[in-house]
Amino acid sequence: MATADDHRTYSIRQLCREFSATARALRFYEDKGLLNPARKGQTRVYDARDRARLKLILRGRRIGFSLQEIQSMLDLYDRKDHNAHQMAVALRQHRAQIAALKQQLEDIEGAIETAEEACRWMEEKLGEYRPDLLPGADEYATLMKARLNTEHHHQPFKARA
Repeated sequence: MATADDHRTYSIRQLCREFSATARALRFYEDKGLLNPARKGQTRVYDARDRARLKLILRGRRIGFSLQEIQSMLDLYDRKDHNAHQMAVALRQHRAQIAALKQQLEDIEGAIETAEEACRWMEEKLGEYRPDLLPGADEYATLMKARLNTEHHHQPFKARA
């Protein structure tokens, strides 16, 4: 049974605002056949189906699916079987994507750890041989110079004659 939301229409501006998307992105998805808004003159009119598809497109992009993968999932949409086939395919793709993202996360964490170890080693060596080249050394030198100059010019005690 259709609800009031099923008959609601949206402007490109409304969808852009709701989903923090750009009009250019929506037009791009339209060019790729992912969205199919109706037209009233030059104005695009999006319906509930377009809104739902946009939500799935943006979610898919955020997860890391290509537009082609998203298109293949959207093409399986069939209300007659409660989208069971679409969900089964999407579930497999999501599980595969989760595994890929976990591997990427592990790779990134390893790269960060390696870079941090390299930084610690370089900081240690520079600290031994050339501390003036350490990050922040210039600011520290400037601060110390300013303090020393201030202390030289300020004589709290008078010298005895």
